[in-house]
Amino acid sequence: MTTPAAEFIDRRLQAEGSELRADADADRIGGGLRFYGASVGAVRSTVRDALRRHPGMTHDDVTALASELWTEPVYERRLAAIVLLQRQVATLVGNDLTRLEQFLRDARVPALVDPLTTEVVRPLLDRLDGVGASRARRITDRWAAEADPSLRRAAVLL
Repeated sequence: MTTPAAEFIDRRLQAEGSELRADADADRIGGGLRFYGASVGAVRSTVRDALRRHPGMTHDDVTALASELWTEPVYERRLAAIVLLQRQVATLVGNDLTRLEQFLRDARVPALVDPLTTEVVRPLLDRLDGVGASRARRITDRWAAEADPSLRRAAVLL
C-alpha cells in the first residue's frame, strides 16, 4: 500500500531526475542502488513540498513515511527519508533508534550512512537524557563492534 505522501514524493523525484545524472550517480555512489537522477536540492524541495501538502503529520506518520520511502532501494527515495527525518528530528524518540539502526544496515553506501548518522541519529542522541540516553549509548556503542560496515562507520561518526 502506498500512501499519498509517498506517491507524491516518488513521482516528483522521478520527474526531477535525469538519465545522465542517474548514470553518473550510479557510477559515483554505487551500492547496488537504483537512481532516478534527481539532485539533492530537488530531494530537499520535494520533501518540503510534501510536508506542506500533508500538514499535521504525527510522529507515527513521519516514521511510517520514512519507512515506506526506504523500502525501495532507490537512492533518492532513501535520501528523501533522511531529509524527512532530519526536518522532523525533534519529534523522534529513543525507541526510533531501532528503526534507524535498520536503515543504517540497509543503507549500503556512505552517501546515505553519513547524513543519516550526522543529521538524524546524532541530534536524536543529543536530545535524550536519563535512562533513554543510557539505553541509546549502549546501542550505539555496540555498533562499533558489529560486522556490518555501515554500523561501524556510524559509530565512528558519532
